[in-house]
Amino acid sequence: MLTRLKKKVQEMLTSEAEAAHRLGLTPNTVSAIGLALSLFSAAAYALALRQPLLLLLATLLLLASGFCDTLDGILARNYNQASIFGGFFDSLLDRYADAIVFGSVIIGGLCYPEWGLAALAGALLVSYSRARAEAAGIKMESVGLAERAERMLILAAASLIAIFWLPALNWGIILLAILSNLTVLQRGLHVYNSLKKKADNPAT
Repeated sequence: MLTRLKKKVQEMLTSEAEAAHRLGLTPNTVSAIGLALSLFSAAAYALALRQPLLLLLATLLLLASGFCDTLDGILARNYNQASIFGGFFDSLLDRYADAIVFGSVIIGGLCYPEWGLAALAGALLVSYSRARAEAAGIKMESVGLAERAERMLILAAASLIAIFWLPALNWGIILLAILSNLTVLQRGLHVYNSLKKKADNPAT
């Protein structure tokens, strides 16, 4: 849903990408920094039940990780550093980041475990469904309600509200579980309809 907005944000971050390039940062390095920020964010989530103000730190680190996830792509495109391995590496680290953050929310007792696991499964399957579809030649970008950018913003918003009302994070996780798995369903239907269309019109 936020694909168009993401492209505008990417255009706005060209100066930041230039600064990173001057510092000698490569897209893969920025991706690794993003994972490290996710690890610190996860640590803050794991301890936040005892100290809710840590949710502010967790949110800031989560958003900083998302910033790196955008910046690495801009670096790759603007400075001819895009590669097949780079795309694979970035996607792999994103999945680790998702698993670590959701796992820490669950371990930290900030949500019901079953909903946390459902949200985690949905997040991973959203990415997997895209990878499988695009391997079959079906464009998947912007298909579905909750791509990674939307999921991060929902988690960030719920986390900020939870500083003052802790159950908000649990409700945010429930919303993520529903939306992410609904996105998987949407993508499954999109793939089915696309393949059916190709079968009905083999010459196109």
